[in-house]
Amino acid sequence: MVSLALVRHAKSDWGDPEIADHDRPLNARGLRDAPAMAARVTATGWRPDVIVASTALRARTTAEAFGAALGVAVDLDDDLYGAPADALLERAARTGAAAVMVVAHDPGMTVLASRLSGQAIAHMPTCAVATFTWDADWDVATAVDPASFTFQAPRA
Repeated sequence: MVSLALVRHAKSDWGDPEIADHDRPLNARGLRDAPAMAARVTATGWRPDVIVASTALRARTTAEAFGAALGVAVDLDDDLYGAPADALLERAARTGAAAVMVVAHDPGMTVLASRLSGQAIAHMPTCAVATFTWDADWDVATAVDPASFTFQAPRA
């Protein structure tokens, strides 16, 4: 059995147009939502074996909040910055871990969550968490529908 949590990075700050996209920090809402959502995931009892995250500051900061709450180190990956859905799933499978959390960006996160859930998810909000479980290993999981799906979004 394997499970995957997709976490879209928390809300970022667009206040300074001089800051490169990769270096945008979280804004006040993002700094509030990341630890709050991490606590909600922790309360479910689900815990990843590994957290992989984009190197972008907003994704890295979000992942670090989840890592701190869950007691899991964060593995940063340059290839997750702006990665498409297939690359996100492939990266999760490549860890070989039974439970993986991926923290990255849209549109890849929404596309993958929509595809795996079989639901038309038009937009995965910032700091939303979609969790999928398969009664299989990663070799099979990437080719079959998950056995379960949950979705959590921050409260306004």
